[in-house]
Amino acid sequence: MKTNLAASVLSALLYAQGLLGFAALATVLLKERTPVEMTVSANVPTGPSIVVVR
Repeated sequence: MKTNLAASVLSALLYAQGLLGFAALATVLLKERTPVEMTVSANVPTGPSIVVVR
């Protein structure tokens, strides 16, 4: 009986650790993605622009 309880507790802890690891990975990936979008939008000129072709 104690073996089943210990196995259940260990399984629950491993499952929780997996969820936390997935959340940490998603957080890191989203943090790295945000500055790229900001730099791309910062390079786009705002307002009217004139292109002269000779």
